[in-house]
Amino acid sequence: MSHILIVEDETIIRSALRRLLERNQYEVSEAGSVQEAQERFSIPGFDLIVSDLRLPGAPGTELIKLAEGTPVLIMTSYASLRSAVDSMKMGAVDYIAKPFDHDEMLQTVARILTDRQQAAATPAAVSRSAATSPASAAHDGSASGEIGIIGRCGPMQDLFGKIRKVAPTDSNVLIQGESGTGKELVARALHNLSRRAKATMISVNCAAIPESLIESELFGHEKGAFTGASAGRAGLVEAADGGTLFLDEIGELPLEAQARLLRVLQEGEIRRVGSTQSQKVDVRLIAATHRDLKTLAKNGQFREDLYYRLHVIALKLPPLRERGSDVLEIAKAFLARQGDRMAREDLHFSREAEQAVRHYTWPGNVRELENAIERAAILSDSEEISAELLGIDIELDNLDDDFDEPCAPLGAPISTSNEPTEDLSLEDYFQHFVLEHQDHMTETELARKLGISRKCLWERRQRLGIPRRKSATAG
Repeated sequence: MSHILIVEDETIIRSALRRLLERNQYEVSEAGSVQEAQERFSIPGFDLIVSDLRLPGAPGTELIKLAEGTPVLIMTSYASLRSAVDSMKMGAVDYIAKPFDHDEMLQTVARILTDRQQAAATPAAVSRSAATSPASAAHDGSASGEIGIIGRCGPMQDLFGKIRKVAPTDSNVLIQGESGTGKELVARALHNLSRRAKATMISVNCAAIPESLIESELFGHEKGAFTGASAGRAGLVEAADGGTLFLDEIGELPLEAQARLLRVLQEGEIRRVGSTQSQKVDVRLIAATHRDLKTLAKNGQFREDLYYRLHVIALKLPPLRERGSDVLEIAKAFLARQGDRMAREDLHFSREAEQAVRHYTWPGNVRELENAIERAAILSDSEEISAELLGIDIELDNLDDDFDEPCAPLGAPISTSNEPTEDLSLEDYFQHFVLEHQDHMTETELARKLGISRKCLWERRQRLGIPRRKSATAG
């Protein structure tokens, strides 16, 4: 059993993270500061250290020296991405942005521990398979174990074949698919199966960084380049040198930043904001979007030359409604994981719930499915999960067990009445909650209350057409 040390001064966050890791079969110790960790533990004696960047007394990066080779995972916020890059330059194995969801944390921890075990067992190994753990089990299937994604249907098997062919190359890849289909999982598989697998993969959601900061975040800046630039900083592209840069929602990248990114792809070099000097970088770019970049390029909203640079290899990730029996297999994997978290190993779907899962169109795709199952498991008073608890607005009486075609997309307008939320579908509940609370809650608070990441909150806003208030605090 791997032993993990959590160093976090916020008691609520520390306790929640400890419970999450312990539920997934990790041994956990905790401390509120670097000094407390030194006084209570032999720091090099752990398999992994998960530390907040900002701590009372000394920063979390101090643990990198004290760990003597033990990997250190730094937790930080999107507002501190530049500091996260500096942490990695100091030797942190990776960083994770707050607020993170459970799966993101578990997958990151599992990957780091697997990498460490493989390095100890076979230090000369060139390739490795994707991490398999309680965190990744819901995405892993016997048909694609080294890729780490469930998928037995024809479109997914075709996708897996392309991933295996493309991964060993250094070609740029554009992953296309609706929000919530798992585009970052595909990017991770491409990285894990590439010659860069031992290097860093930096993931950036272009829509989550303010437009005024995105060039500085991606490409770095020199001291005095703009107001508040009191020191030079490396960018995320530079941090990915030798590894993989994953740009999610690249369609949201401003045109000025697109021009800089094109230079990276054409010349293999970057120039920090405010600098006259260029420097070489060796980065493989994987981009993802749910938007039609070709149409955006024709309309002048996306650089056409960048589009063709990105479109060397295009991978299409099918929506969940087109994946046939995969949806039920994924649902059962999610339910098994939720049962492990809650120590309720006998959780199972009723016959009607299985029908609902198979025949609902899942406009929010895999992410919506996961959230529906988590909510149902929490609310269920028995081991059997009913169709009603899933919150799926679908007529079950007319469905046949052998009917495999998905039902038509729901077109009913969302109610704006003050009816109890128990009678609402998940999408209705989401819209009601956001519209009711966004005037007095930040995006971070909204996401935490809904039990989702800020990225997921943004994607749902886009899909449901809920505008973000102009005066809302960024959170």
